[in-house]
Amino acid sequence: MASGRTLLPRLTVLISGRGSNMEALLSACNSGALSAEIGCVISNRADAGGLKTARDHDIETAVVPHTEFPTRDDFDRALAARVLQSDPELVVLAGFMRILGVSFLDHFDGRLMNIHPSLLPKYPGLNTHQRAIDNGDRHGGATVHYTTGELDGGPPIIQAREPIGPDDNADALAARVLRLEHSIYPLAVQWHVTGRLDYNGGEPLLDGEPLPETGYLWQSQ
Repeated sequence: MASGRTLLPRLTVLISGRGSNMEALLSACNSGALSAEIGCVISNRADAGGLKTARDHDIETAVVPHTEFPTRDDFDRALAARVLQSDPELVVLAGFMRILGVSFLDHFDGRLMNIHPSLLPKYPGLNTHQRAIDNGDRHGGATVHYTTGELDGGPPIIQAREPIGPDDNADALAARVLRLEHSIYPLAVQWHVTGRLDYNGGEPLLDGEPLPETGYLWQSQ
């Protein structure tokens, strides 16, 4: 007899640290706001705090330590092989602090998503909040984007903005932007797994319409 259980799209989440965005995705899955399940959490660091969180929720975990591979390409191939074992609908980078090369990216074109703490194309890389403050920007923010071979340069899906005050510092701005990340990342993933978002190596389409160059601008309710 069929169980009647509906199989949800599976996510594989890659982390390097505490995994707060992974926790936001997990919360959205549990509440029904995200029509998916996290099937596996993989880290390049055995001491990543998010691994314990995943295990506490009976989620499969794995560690692929980048330090054990002689070259970046060897690591990318090993990581790709482990991700493929989990058979994900979408691979989600959630604070994964390794630059991925073609040996990995070629396997997951169009189903690899990342979140970056800036309003891309501004400030790819590190120290994004301090750079925004130093340049006198009126807003910081975060961008969810599909991942390509260009560092933090894949097509944007959704952005959220956070005002920068005259006395702001990087830590305070980062904390406020992180709260925005926890809202927009599950939303972007939901669009993907429900078919509202389409991307096949070209421009992302939301409900069949091209997104703006910097993605959909999210407004808090």
